[in-house]
Amino acid sequence: MARGERDGRERGGEREGEGRVKEMGSKGMGGGESSAWSNVEMGPPDAILGITEAYKRDDNPSKINLGVGAYRNDSGKPYVLECVKKAEKMMLEKGLDKEYAPISGPPEFCREAAKLAFGDDSSVLKEGRNVTVQGVSGTGSLRIGAAFFAKWYAKSKDFWIPTPSWGNHTPIFKHSGLDVKSYRYYEPNTCGFDFNGAMEDIGNIPEGSTIVLHACAHNPTGVDPNPEQWKEMSQLIKKRKLYPFFDMAYQGFASGDINKDAAALRTFIDDGHEVALAQSFAKNMGLYGERAGAFTIVCASKEEADRVMSQVKILIRPLYSNPPIHGSRIVATVLTDPTLRQMWLGEVKGMADRIINMRSKLVEGLKKEGSTRNWQHITDQIGMFCFTGLKPEQVERLTKEFSIYLTKDGRISVAGVTSGNVNYLANAMHTVTK
Repeated sequence: MARGERDGRERGGEREGEGRVKEMGSKGMGGGESSAWSNVEMGPPDAILGITEAYKRDDNPSKINLGVGAYRNDSGKPYVLECVKKAEKMMLEKGLDKEYAPISGPPEFCREAAKLAFGDDSSVLKEGRNVTVQGVSGTGSLRIGAAFFAKWYAKSKDFWIPTPSWGNHTPIFKHSGLDVKSYRYYEPNTCGFDFNGAMEDIGNIPEGSTIVLHACAHNPTGVDPNPEQWKEMSQLIKKRKLYPFFDMAYQGFASGDINKDAAALRTFIDDGHEVALAQSFAKNMGLYGERAGAFTIVCASKEEADRVMSQVKILIRPLYSNPPIHGSRIVATVLTDPTLRQMWLGEVKGMADRIINMRSKLVEGLKKEGSTRNWQHITDQIGMFCFTGLKPEQVERLTKEFSIYLTKDGRISVAGVTSGNVNYLANAMHTVTK
């Protein structure tokens, strides 16, 4: 017997009152009316968070979490960059206030974010054709862009994203009233880029549509076009009169070279495109919880940029009024202080190199285990995530038999692979793919 029922019987007369309370709770305290939120359905749990929760409950000492989308050091621990620590100390010593930032964010942050993306010598920046505002990391920056396109881009409300794409792209754009469609991108048979399929689909996208492009380290596949393919895509997109919207969440973190990782974006600028850009400093500076990002639109002239900026700020004002200042101050401090900037370039390369090294170690481990499968795609792919090519039933075995947690589509976060667990992972992957 449930404790509540037993207590109710023991108290006798209290049971009747208790029943009335329950009845009122189900009907609402207003006297018979149902709750205002009785129509709200239970939503599905977040796939990634669900993996993490299952991982936490597992008592296997060899367990591995390959679902988390955040960098870990070789001990599997969160990592705060030394340049960030020093920047925060400098900020504290300056005695900075906590006043509101401008609606568009601190000017020095916006300036440095744009320079990082487009290059110090970019004609776009010299001519004042960029509208750059601070966003609440990459997600918030995309949301600002989506709201602006929904309001002002008159040619089309169609946003074309690659298949697959980051899971949050679709809801971000749909919530803004845009129509989300997709073009071919990933080829499961090769675990690589479906260049021919992408080009064929892009060639059929209606003129005036917006095409979403991952600037580097495509999430979730880790598959990027090569420089020549980017050039061909740029020419076709220009011919089709499509509007390129870049999402750049991994500049520097992908290859370890900030200029190499921005090459695709800069190719489009060199080809004369006007682009939109969402940036994030979560991965490349480890500022996950600080939510520092930027949104940029490249315009035809300084006069047009001024008009666009006025309307972007009008959109931001009812969303959140002003952006948070701590994360953007860290970014601006690191990028403007010569010593901290060099330290950051070394640290971000170190993070990228560790990811690249773990990819190689995993492939080596699979070969040592005796696997005859071709795992080259693991080292061909780049960035935090890897599409392993594992099937759902193989993923299920990894979790049940080895306590290795990853998404059902076989995507792993390489950041979760360390020198201490890579051989265990290789053995498990070989076992389930024999």
